[in-house]
Amino acid sequence: MAKARFDWDPKKDRANRKKHGVSFVQAQLAFADRRRVIAEDVSHSGREKRHFCFGSIGEAILTVRFTYRGKVIRIFGAGYWRKGKRIYERENQVHGRTTRKPSGRT
Repeated sequence: MAKARFDWDPKKDRANRKKHGVSFVQAQLAFADRRRVIAEDVSHSGREKRHFCFGSIGEAILTVRFTYRGKVIRIFGAGYWRKGKRIYERENQVHGRTTRKPSGRT
């Protein structure tokens, strides 16, 4: 992946770490997965389109909600959600992969 710039609201980052155990610094790693899946978030798109990135981080699949602002990826949220894992596995034709949420929160 070409070098991308990321941005986020520090308050949202703190809230996301507390609620989902994932920092936005960690969330950037999902974009580095060569098999990542990008999908439009039609439920939350309004004036600007929002997207999901489903990417593998270690043995787990992380879902990242984001938008593009120019050449910057603005992260809104991230977590280990079953639906994101199912989409990733379907799109990559992965069956029976055992993944678990990484231990240790940062």
